[in-house]
Amino acid sequence: MWKLTVLLVLLAPPEEHRITARPGSVQWGYHDAAVPPALTIHSGDTLIVETLVTGARLLRAFGLPERYIRPEMETIDAQVRQEGPHLLVGPVAIEGAEPGDVLEIRFLEIEVIEDFAINLFRPGGGALPERFPYQGTRVIPLDLERNVAVLSPGIEIPMRPFFGSVGVAPPLATGRIGSGPPGFHTGNIDNKELVAGTKLFVPVHVPGALLTVGDGHAGQGDGEVDGTALETSLRGKLEIVLHKQRRLKWPRAETPDHIITMGLDPDLDAAAKLAVNEMVDYLVEERGLDADDAYVLCSVAVDLRVTQLVDGTKGIHAMLPKNIFTGK
Repeated sequence: MWKLTVLLVLLAPPEEHRITARPGSVQWGYHDAAVPPALTIHSGDTLIVETLVTGARLLRAFGLPERYIRPEMETIDAQVRQEGPHLLVGPVAIEGAEPGDVLEIRFLEIEVIEDFAINLFRPGGGALPERFPYQGTRVIPLDLERNVAVLSPGIEIPMRPFFGSVGVAPPLATGRIGSGPPGFHTGNIDNKELVAGTKLFVPVHVPGALLTVGDGHAGQGDGEVDGTALETSLRGKLEIVLHKQRRLKWPRAETPDHIITMGLDPDLDAAAKLAVNEMVDYLVEERGLDADDAYVLCSVAVDLRVTQLVDGTKGIHAMLPKNIFTGK
């Protein structure tokens, strides 16, 4: 009987699931392997996920009219304890995922579902805390028809929406960790390259992986220097693929044009070294180069970019153009 069950699972067609921000399917400000999954899916399934920019109280503090306050924001405020900045949707368990596996998240579609974004900087935060030792807030209109954010008359920013935080649960022994700093669980990497049409690969640390998604951005500059981006609510269509026993130490990504490795560390130099080491490993393991040639290639063709400077753990990502590989 068990052989028939396994066969039926293998032959089962992919399904589409939906999850939205509501009590019971959000983690507000943390990652924790002890939180039971709000949803369980299988490898190959698609996931429609809707995230919220924040709760009702903060939007009112920004002076937004009541028409911007969704009922689910009120409910979450009343029933969910906020422990950090990010309202994360999940966790979603992937059937069969185990420590040592890799989760591939394919971002098929990402769309903005509000006509506003929020940006704020706080005392002690951002890249220039000594120059801006006070709080500043902006509510920025989003023109969804023209796909631009209108920062001010004469300044329009093309929108490239992405989820700033896509992560899995840390090991159970790690306990609950804050959603601010990214790390081995991936989380708040704030990598603006992860738009629709890209892929993110993350290592799995606990059974089921326990995926969470949030921190919707309509756009962001590399560095995210004041501490926030164009913070808004997003709807995404994600395809989730499980790779058994394909080990990764740190997240990687792929765009139509680039392979991306990432370095995460409180020290920016250490983050850069980690991103380069990860790229050397990729070139040796996946492209068959020897280490010397991989190191040379990183110097002559790979671009290092500052992912973000403001999450405690800083980020550097290395971008390898695919078009340099002309042979098999």
